[in-house]
Amino acid sequence: MKVRTFAAPLYLKMRLLSWQIRAIFFLFSLDMFTVYVLYSSSFKQIYIGFTSDLPKRFLSHNELATKGHTIKYRPWVIAHTEEVQTKKEAIIREKQLKSANGRKFAWSIIYKKFGSSDG
Repeated sequence: MKVRTFAAPLYLKMRLLSWQIRAIFFLFSLDMFTVYVLYSSSFKQIYIGFTSDLPKRFLSHNELATKGHTIKYRPWVIAHTEEVQTKKEAIIREKQLKSANGRKFAWSIIYKKFGSSDG
């Protein structure tokens, strides 16, 4: 009579492999943050912000929001984006872009992309 044994070591190996795969996917799926500059050509305005979901945030600026600064200057276009790894980096870069030199940088990009020299 043949005794059947369960392949516990194989099961544990598969479980460990499954955990490792999930960990890798988790690490690669962590939210990146996007620092962005929006431009309203109709009003010659810029808006600087950051988000972990740019398409959703852009839709909010252009259509969904019912209050706030950006609703007054619609429509917006995305003039510039930068990807960063962490929220802390996004906050730091947003503050840099909102400084006087950062705004000069943002406007220089807009002049190059949209051909405007008003600002």
